[in-house]
Amino acid sequence: MHDTPTDPASPLRIGSLFSGYGGLDLAVEHVFGGETVWFSEINEPVARVFAHHWPDAPNLGDITRISWSQVEPVDILIGGFPCQDVSTVGKRAGLAPGTRSGLWAHMGTAIEVLQPQWVVIENVRGLLSSPAIRPITEGDDNAPRNPCAATPDDTALRALEPDPWHLGDSATRPLRAAGAVLGDLADLRMDARWVGLPASLVGAPHPRFRIFLLAQRQDAVPNPARVGLASRWRDPGQGEGETGHDRTLAPDHRPRAPRTGWLAQQAQRLGDVVVADRGHLHRWGRYAHAVARWEHITGRVAPAPALLRNENGPRPAPEFVEWLMGLPTAWLSDPRHGLPPNQQLMALGNGVLPLQAAIALTAVSAFSPLG
Repeated sequence: MHDTPTDPASPLRIGSLFSGYGGLDLAVEHVFGGETVWFSEINEPVARVFAHHWPDAPNLGDITRISWSQVEPVDILIGGFPCQDVSTVGKRAGLAPGTRSGLWAHMGTAIEVLQPQWVVIENVRGLLSSPAIRPITEGDDNAPRNPCAATPDDTALRALEPDPWHLGDSATRPLRAAGAVLGDLADLRMDARWVGLPASLVGAPHPRFRIFLLAQRQDAVPNPARVGLASRWRDPGQGEGETGHDRTLAPDHRPRAPRTGWLAQQAQRLGDVVVADRGHLHRWGRYAHAVARWEHITGRVAPAPALLRNENGPRPAPEFVEWLMGLPTAWLSDPRHGLPPNQQLMALGNGVLPLQAAIALTAVSAFSPLG
């Protein structure tokens, strides 16, 4: 296992999982003054976007095939593991072996081996209400911890603890997904705090509620006892493979200029008073004040919200959704990335709003002993 001594003259090293277009990376780099040194993303078109903005960071590829002992250690490990099985709009299969959200196990293994000082996790609100189902291991009486089936029905969901703010307190009820993640982090000797925050609270003209979790290693000494998250959450034997693009820091490596200056400017504008003018009222109607405020915070005029197509009617314009996410112009919609509109919209829908994440991480570190 790795230890991660940090040179005070160098930026904190960030390892990025489930990276998407890099929204969470932007927030973490801004809050911690760090630099993303590698990432893991299996969606090749979206990985091109990330590689364009972080040209020196190699893509380690499929998280299930990474040999973490061969990966460059980092100070901060970040990721928003897949949300499909914990989302309130999905089938609620939960955090369980074999589900996409169950890929959390591989992030847990990365934490266990790399021993970062900090871990940052982002996910949907359903993390608070979806169940977590642990597999039965040989010699383990798992029934008290998993009284319901892996794919819950309405009765199983109602059996969850009624208070989402106190997770995993009762052994006779199914564990919430958030409780399972927090429990795994505790097993990994990480102290964690989390917050739920809607995007509208940072000025965005949409709710987009998200959970942000910040964890810190309890001490600087690696834990000699492996807690076995790999065997806990998935079948043995998976997750061992050749690392796609391992990289060591070059001797002449130096901190780069921060790429998030625009994010600092957005944060500074949050408290400004904004009044919609007549033009906003004419163009946006009842949404005029929300649009005007977000235009002021982002420093960008809102693009046209829809593209007109005679054969299928209007559809959302990727440039408008990109603006809704508070990203710089053409961060993802640049034609050089080669993403068709549908892929752009999917990537944006799965992504992280950087200002929302930055404010959440700043708040949770300010009001906890972690900072």
